[in-house]
Amino acid sequence: MTTGTVAFRNGPVFDGARLLYGRAILFRDGASAEILPESELPTEGRVIDLNGDILSPGYVDLQVNGGDGVMFNDDPSVETIRRITSAHRRLGVASLLPTLITDTAEKTQAAIKAAIQAVRQGVPGVAGLHLEGPHLSVARKGAHDAALIRPMEDADLTALIAAASELPCLKVTIAPEAVSEQQVKTLADAGILISLGHSDADFATCQRYAEAGARCVTHLFNAMSQLGNREPGVVGAALANGGLSAGLIADGIHVHPEVMRAAWAAKTQPGRIFLVSDAMAVAGTEQTEFRLEGRRITRTDGRLTLEDGTLAGADLDLTTALRVLVHQVGVPLQDALFAATTYPAQLIGLPGASQLNFNSMIRVSADLQSCAWLSAAQ
Repeated sequence: MTTGTVAFRNGPVFDGARLLYGRAILFRDGASAEILPESELPTEGRVIDLNGDILSPGYVDLQVNGGDGVMFNDDPSVETIRRITSAHRRLGVASLLPTLITDTAEKTQAAIKAAIQAVRQGVPGVAGLHLEGPHLSVARKGAHDAALIRPMEDADLTALIAAASELPCLKVTIAPEAVSEQQVKTLADAGILISLGHSDADFATCQRYAEAGARCVTHLFNAMSQLGNREPGVVGAALANGGLSAGLIADGIHVHPEVMRAAWAAKTQPGRIFLVSDAMAVAGTEQTEFRLEGRRITRTDGRLTLEDGTLAGADLDLTTALRVLVHQVGVPLQDALFAATTYPAQLIGLPGASQLNFNSMIRVSADLQSCAWLSAAQ
């Protein structure tokens, strides 16, 4: 716990909604007392010069498959979640959804149990659970194991509804090819965040599924039907439907910066594009390879691939995603920060990045190359 008065000046302050220049932020005993003009800073306490760096709430990442050398799929346990959240906290992430890639029914149940236990135990940073599959389309499987992809059955529906009652957020990525509209409606009515992904569905189908309760699209442009001149596909639905939000892997590899630029301009609101890492086991480590359910994945020049060249998650942290979004895509820094913090928090029902306190704030370097927590207390 930080005691006394600490002020930060000479750098932009993101308050969760606006990027404020010429302001200082003042903390008293760890709480955010106020944001005020630098000229009005009181004389008591410590004053720290940011030298142009940015103060922001910590990131919120809704798609994290691994970190610290482990994958959630390898061992869906509280200890694995603890290792993953700790690794991503070092990368500036305040809250995340540990994400299980398509697996067996038994492994899915183990992941649900582990996430519930992690929440009950107060493991820092756990905001719920993301199940990416197994109810997807084999035609758009990406790095998912086709042998494990299957339609949703009544037992799956019952298990997901029960899990949602025990978790602050349950996000489930599904494909219309494997899940009915009525199932989506039932899941959405139970408070589950339904995300369309790994799907070859057409535009009209996606619109119907959005009406049924889907509110999100998983890693926009990747593993989905693309925007065509006569058939807009999942991508077109994500951009045209204001009720859909979309996660984006902004590493410049999964999606070309010019495509990101066009998508950012085209997105119909109130739904928004937000940043995700889709991070794998190598996050927070120097590892050059790992295994996903027995399959070797290599890390080369910021790219993670299976032996056949298929992209397998991302070698990405959200500070890097900010840098790509701002410097290569041309998104204003304020909007990029909103996409990495406040908006994903709102989407899953977190209190919000606007509730600032010392232990929740990160200092992002002015060149968007690195970040550090103001406090290592958590």
